[in-house]
Order: sequence, then C-alpha cells, then structure tokens
Amino acid sequence: MELHSIACGNFKLDGGAMFGVVPKVLWERTNPADSKNRIEMCSRSLLIEEGSRLILIDTGMGNKQNEKFFSHYDRWGTDNLDQSLREKGFHRDDVTDVFFTHLHFDHCGDAIIRNANGTLEPSFKNAVFWTHEDHWRWATQPNARERASFLPENILPIKESGQLQLLNGNDFRLENTALDFDIILVNGHTEKQMLPLLKYKNKTVVFAADLIPTAGHLPVSYVMGYDTRPLLSLKEKNRFLKLACKEDFLLFLEHDPYNELINLQLTDRGIRLNEKHTLSSFFK
Repeated sequence: MELHSIACGNFKLDGGAMFGVVPKVLWERTNPADSKNRIEMCSRSLLIEEGSRLILIDTGMGNKQNEKFFSHYDRWGTDNLDQSLREKGFHRDDVTDVFFTHLHFDHCGDAIIRNANGTLEPSFKNAVFWTHEDHWRWATQPNARERASFLPENILPIKESGQLQLLNGNDFRLENTALDFDIILVNGHTEKQMLPLLKYKNKTVVFAADLIPTAGHLPVSYVMGYDTRPLLSLKEKNRFLKLACKEDFLLFLEHDPYNELINLQLTDRGIRLNEKHTLSSFFK
C-alpha cells in the first residue's frame, strides 16, 4: 500500500460556525480569523494505492456551481484535484473507487462535473462510488438544517450513473469491509459519517474528516456549529480520541491547510496535539 496526499483546493468558512459555542478568544489562538471572521480551510483528499485498486477518499467541492455560490467560500490558492493527481502520476480515469466520508458538498462535489453539453456526469468514469446506505437516505431526504450542504446536483447523478455502492452496519468500528480497511462510524456531525482506518507501514492512519477538521478542534468541547447532534459529537469525539491516543493513531486532517498529519498526547488538560507531520516526511 502507498498513501498520497491530494490537495483539492482552499477556502474560508466563518470561524464561529466552525467552533460553535467556543469563544473566539480561545479558537483564534490556533485558527486566526480574517476581517470577516473567516478562517482558512482546505480540502485534502487521500489516495490509496493498493494492488490493482486506486481509492480516493473524498473529492473536495469541485467547480460546477456558480460564482454566487463560491463567493460565500472565498477560495484561495492554486491547488486542485487534477493537478495534485498529475503530480502523483495519476489521472481521474485511473481511480477505481471513490469513498465518501459523507455527502456534504465540500466532500463530494468534484465527483460530478457538468460536461460541454451542460449534462451532469461522474468525473471518475471507471470508479465505484461508496457511501453508507443510511447516509444515502439521509442525504437524499435532507433535514432543513443540512439541506444547503446536500446539493442534489452533487448526489443524484451518482446513483443515476449506476456506479453507486452502499455499505451498511451500525457498529462504532466496521471491520472486514468491501474496501479492505476498517471504518469508524460517527453520527454527531451527520448520520453515518465514515472515517477510514488504514494500516500503513506499521502505523494506523485515520482520515479524520469532520470529526476533527483541524488541529484546533482537538479539545473535546470544540465542536462545530454545523453538527446536527452536538452532544453526540462530544461523546463520539471523546471515545475516538481516547482510542486514538491509546493505539497511537496518526490523524490525517482534511480541512487544516497547515497541518496534514498529527499524532496525540495525553496531558493534564486532556488529549492534545503532540507532533505535526506530513505523509511524506513521516513515512520517508
């Protein structure tokens, strides 16, 4: 197995929304805000090269929405999925599987593109698209709180393409999955968010998705305002962090533009950041 970090682009979100009820004076120590109270974010995917399979974890938001939509997110920098794949020696057509941690637009948007005729179609022509069956139902019958994050143009063409596959199960840790890696299931942010656990060179790398979007979100009480069940997020996060610390997991951060890979330590203030790495620097 080989793991590759894939930079899909950078954007900004409101810091208050990203940290919920946590006072700004606390969260801005790790995630400084601009004049509009927005913090810098990224979309960072993970590419898994394993035998004949090339598995992409999440895709970023893509480019098919209009300028009014993207004006809310103030995209910055030059990173994009295609360029990052090329730098690793790959193309979208090489990808055999696209695994969605969940179907919010910033995690799945680039799986579907608008072609020259204006028709929506998969951008990964040869890939199977994976999500959890309960989350698929949740995303296609959205609640009022999440409706703006579940965009039909990102989601419905996946099923229409015939390339959709659904996982199932309710355990905190799903084992022996069709992807050949274990999955942590959490339900606080959205129903059945899936976090891949990857055994890699004698370590376990966890794709932390929106359970821990940035290193600044490590304190258990630092829960996003976007979470649909914040009290459940607290419980799940506490359980996960204890497991991660005990088993010395490496956390691959999807939304932190300055911290790609981190490990943890137990302190008198709880579980906190230990060291910052990148995949390439840690696994030389």
